[in-house]
Parts: sequence; C-alpha cells; structure tokens
Amino acid sequence: MAGPHRSPYRSNGWAESAQAWIADMGDAGDFGRRFVLDPPMLARVRGRGFGTALDVGCGEGRFCRMLAKEGIATTGIDPVPALIEHARGRHPGGDYRVGRAEALDFPDASFDLVVSYLSLIDIPDVATAIAEMARVLRPGGTLLIANLNSFNTAGMPGGWETDFSGRVRYSIDHYLDERVDWASWRGIRIQNWHRPLSTYMGLLLERGLTLTHFAEPAPIGGDEKQVARYRRVPWFLIMEWRKGAG
Repeated sequence: MAGPHRSPYRSNGWAESAQAWIADMGDAGDFGRRFVLDPPMLARVRGRGFGTALDVGCGEGRFCRMLAKEGIATTGIDPVPALIEHARGRHPGGDYRVGRAEALDFPDASFDLVVSYLSLIDIPDVATAIAEMARVLRPGGTLLIANLNSFNTAGMPGGWETDFSGRVRYSIDHYLDERVDWASWRGIRIQNWHRPLSTYMGLLLERGLTLTHFAEPAPIGGDEKQVARYRRVPWFLIMEWRKGAG
C-alpha cells in the first residue's frame, strides 16, 4: 500500500511522465485532441445550458480551460499532483484538485455535466469510477465521454504491423480479454487499459444512465498523412449519457 506522501498512481507511469505529457500537449493538444475530438466534444456542450462541470482526469487542464471559455464553471480533478500544479498555473481562476475518479470528494448531484476525456482507459477500477461519476451528476445531467475505441486498444501494444504481403495493417487480438499494457511515445510511458466496449456499456447502463449520443469522429483538418492514418483504424469514440430526472 502506498504511504501517505506517495501517489497510489505512481506505478502506472503518470507521475514520471507528467512533464513530458505537459510538453507534448502544449497549448493546442496533440493531433487526436485538436483535429478529432475537440470539435465534436465542444459541440456537445455549447448552447446546452450547462452551468457546472466536473472534468474527471483533467490532466494539465486543457479541456477545463476550454469549458471555462464556454462560460461553464468547471472543476478539474486528477491524481497526479504535477499535472494539477501546472493546471493551476495556467488557469489561476480555475478550480483544480488532486483527486481520484474512484473516490470523488463531492456531494451527490453536484454537477450539470461530468466529462471523462480520454481518462477511462487510465483507471484500473473503472466500475467504481463510473458509479462515482453518475453519483455526482445531477438528475437530468449529462455524462460526456471520449475514449479510445476498444478495437484500437485491442491492438496494444503492437498495433501497426507488416503482413506477409508487405502491407502495413493494424492488428487486434484477444478483444474480449480485459488487460493493461504500457504505451510509450515522445518521452511518455504510461499504462492504458483495454476493455471490450460491452464492459463500458454495461457499467453505464447499470447506473441507470440513458445513451443519447454515440459517434466515432473522423479528423477535421490537420496533416494529410495523419488524417489518412486515423481514417484507417477506429481510433476514438464519443458517448453522451443522461441521468434520469427521477
């Protein structure tokens, strides 16, 4: 068990990768965020009347800052102190707290909108995390999720391989087996969880949430080679779930 001054998430690589992550995200985010996820994610929140939001696994706070620009009072939580410290420095007027998705330190029904922007893949106890997200959501509120597509994570850690004919293809295997693998790029080395889509769907349905939107977004702009790569493989998905008013 971790001591009182040691993050329980240290072993998954996030604490060690925090500075490399901050440098890689910069102001605009990476290709997937900037050209694939940001436009449809923002479209799902604009003009909807959301007053308060919780960003679970906010990292360095980039999407929190975007939500704040939309006039939404946003709280960001993340278990990595270095990321929260950076978020506070970038957005002194924001509300950023060290915290875990599996133990949200908020009363029931606290937020109009709860966002999980590529954070479910980082959480070992995803069942408890989803239950907590549903708990802090107000009746009639929205849980907005962006996640790596399960067909994509089923290819970790190898993914792109050259077949017998010399053609580069994306290979998936053991799709139904939940597992965790290491992902490494540009000085970042972190753990990502693969789970079949049915695992996420089942957990969300168990909380009494209703699916109101599902999309597998395509790139909008950006480098042509990157666009072509993202169009070959189901990379991301976006889901919107509504909490019943009863």
